[in-house]
Amino acid sequence: MPALITAVAFVVDWLLGDPQTWPHPVRMIGFLIHRLEKTLRGILAKMASPSNLMVFWFGAILTISIVAIAGLSAFVLLSLAAKMSQVLWYLIALYLIYSVYCLKDLLDHVHKVEEALTQGDLPEARRALSWIVGRDTASLNAEAIRRAEIETLAENFSDGLVAPFFYLALGGPVLAWIYKAANTLDSMVGYKNPAYLYFGRFSAKLDDVLNFLPSRIAALILIGAAYLAKIDFKGAYRLWRREGRFHSSPNSGQTEAAMAGALGVKLGGPNFYAGLLVDKPEINALGSPSTLEMVKAAERLVVTGAFLTLLLTMMLELFIEYLASNSPWGWGLN
Repeated sequence: MPALITAVAFVVDWLLGDPQTWPHPVRMIGFLIHRLEKTLRGILAKMASPSNLMVFWFGAILTISIVAIAGLSAFVLLSLAAKMSQVLWYLIALYLIYSVYCLKDLLDHVHKVEEALTQGDLPEARRALSWIVGRDTASLNAEAIRRAEIETLAENFSDGLVAPFFYLALGGPVLAWIYKAANTLDSMVGYKNPAYLYFGRFSAKLDDVLNFLPSRIAALILIGAAYLAKIDFKGAYRLWRREGRFHSSPNSGQTEAAMAGALGVKLGGPNFYAGLLVDKPEINALGSPSTLEMVKAAERLVVTGAFLTLLLTMMLELFIEYLASNSPWGWGLN
């Protein structure tokens, strides 16, 4: 049953994506992060010159609180549903799992960027891109926009697809939502700028730890997807081995290097974030500039990799349920 629910949730995401009019747990988590950060910073503002260590621990309080709320909320919802009806439990589990996926929403955003570029509307392409990347987009040209698209496809394949699947297989919807909360925290406060250098450090480090293994699995899956899609899987493997660690993040470079090797494209390099220049290393420095054809190939890799990830996750879920069907960390169906 876990494998079946996982597959159905994947299909629902593939068909519906993330309708903006629907209530979504990620937006709720984002609201909670914003409110609690505002409260904690208000307390800090009343202190006389709080130390960097104090700011760090207030950020840690934010992270621990949000992760605990997300995990406990999922656990309580599923527990209450199980007492009322098994069908209700399945529906709640299905919705929670569907909510951690982001495949269709990611592809839809990329298509909006490409639609604007095709029409020659560079300002609209920059605006659409700003919804899916953290860098400043106001001065990017078409090639830089497409490079950003490919990079975000590679990165989101890891932390938006493979990692949620990984934690879902290990610990069901509860563990998947603990991961999702941590990843959302990192996307909101895990920046290396003056505002978040200390306040967001705990969130950033937690996200690094949680994504360490999934990011490397994601790179291997992308290499496998390149083989299935008849793209340069040997180049993907070689560049991943050679340059997977060439990134300011210990994890993001894994899938970016595999993607760059498969497509023969140059990724990375310096970019502005909140007005500050961040000099990131280039990946595949001798590669080709990003083009529309490369964006389409990157989409094909991500979609192929997503279905491959689904298959591997279902197999892992069946294996885990076979070994420990009554594990307290499992789905709790028995």
